Amino acid sequence: MTPETTDTTDPATEAFVAHRNLLFTVAYEMLGSAADAEDVLQETWLRWVAVDLAQVREQRAYLVRITTRQALNRLRSLQRRKEAYVGQWLPEPLLTAPDVAEDVELAESVSMAMMLVLETLSPTERAVFVLREVFDFGYEEIAAAVDKTPAAVRQIAHRARKHVDARRPRQSVPRSAASAAVESFLRAVETGDPQSLLEVLAPDVVLIGDGGGLKQAALRPIGGAEKVARFLLGGIGKNKLPLTLAPTVVNGSPALVAHLDGELDGIMAMRIDGDRVTGLYYVRNPEKLTHVLAETALTLR
Repeated sequence: MTPETTDTTDPATEAFVAHRNLLFTVAYEMLGSAADAEDVLQETWLRWVAVDLAQVREQRAYLVRITTRQALNRLRSLQRRKEAYVGQWLPEPLLTAPDVAEDVELAESVSMAMMLVLETLSPTERAVFVLREVFDFGYEEIAAAVDKTPAAVRQIAHRARKHVDARRPRQSVPRSAASAAVESFLRAVETGDPQSLLEVLAPDVVLIGDGGGLKQAALRPIGGAEKVARFLLGGIGKNKLPLTLAPTVVNGSPALVAHLDGELDGIMAMRIDGDRVTGLYYVRNPEKLTHVLAETALTLR
């Protein structure tokens, strides 16, 4: 377990606890898995307490360096697990506090849509992009974290930025517009009205389900408003147990929490552009629903 502060906390513990939320955010954005991010923090702590603090000029940067290296090691093993994963793999959703949604930069960086874009980068590209573009670390600091020269890091950062810019979500949507789209979507699903659902779904909407082989989910992405609407309403119609949907916020973005017969069934994160839903990410794998019951603190600083 990682440490908690007390009245007699030592300097190493104080520094770690002060930057813990930042370190978790770095690890999560690199891994897309809260469980693995927690493991990385434990590994970071074990290495941090063995460091001679008198030799550390900037504790925040040093802690991020340790976290990045541990996350890179974990990311490579995580990729092997993803290759053997049943069906589609989605990032682990996090129930986030209102201040995350209010921080546009943070909300975009941890949104399900952006996390999926980061999945298309190599491990080193992802680390460099996250540290440079999200957390604004300098090239020298990043070079020390990823064991590359500053010149190489600049090239990697340029390549990763170009790759992400070509795929990243469009401009952020005002909260009022996002809430209206969620309400329209929820109303259409609850009433089972295909036409109302088609009106809120973008023509090129994509639905991705993640059951991890433990819960039933679409094995491939479903694209197009008509196919998605048919899948959603058809699936709900087949349920013999009562299904309830309620608005929530995960990863700083609108989402719905689903309960089947009173039991947590999944989280449907949403990507909204304008007044239309362009992405639906339904996580049903119970192993990925452990961080949607209590808020997770995230920060860029």
